[in-house]
Amino acid sequence: MPFENRVDAGRELARALERYRKDSVVVLALPRGGVPIAAEVAAALNAPLDLVLVRKIGFPPQPELAMGAVVDGADPIIVRNEDVIRMTGVSEAEFDDVCRRELAEIERRRTRYLGSRAPVEIAGRTAIVIDDGLATGATMRAALRALRKRVPSKMVLAVPVAPSDTLRQMRGDADEIVCLEDHEFFHAIGGYYSDFRQVSDEELISILARHREPAPVSTEKDSG
Repeated sequence: MPFENRVDAGRELARALERYRKDSVVVLALPRGGVPIAAEVAAALNAPLDLVLVRKIGFPPQPELAMGAVVDGADPIIVRNEDVIRMTGVSEAEFDDVCRRELAEIERRRTRYLGSRAPVEIAGRTAIVIDDGLATGATMRAALRALRKRVPSKMVLAVPVAPSDTLRQMRGDADEIVCLEDHEFFHAIGGYYSDFRQVSDEELISILARHREPAPVSTEKDSG
């Protein structure tokens, strides 16, 4: 049965992740579709919400064909799809040029969505990484590999729906996978939602503003 919309899927996913409520959790969303879902999880677990900004590295004549993916950060992570690179005959210079363009777009989006807001610290915490679904898993795999460098104590991949074979291939990329529905014969992600309208930038920015990292509580006594 299809999910009503991303909020509905997020509430169901939050119930499946309830056991993490007492842990030190950070919820990380892949924008834009993962954000409304992750917001429901963050609210249920009383956890901060942050973004993982990932861009597909598309073959220039056919951008939907993924040669890999890139994740931003001080040390950007690039995941290569060697089969596609070999099949298309793309040179290293061409590949690097697309990478540079996608990193520039990531930086533009980070400024647009988060302004000067610093990333939430995930070292030593449980990182729950969320999208509205998986297809090939290439983008999510890049995100998980980049987040490993930030040393979370545990990494959980959580999605409402995904192909069974993609989940099997990703078992080594996360410490745990939570998926509400997996299908051997998988169609487009939107086919599993009654309402799969695009999430606007304005909606995304508004959601993020409501789910900031709580400020630490001061234990010092007032002087004077």
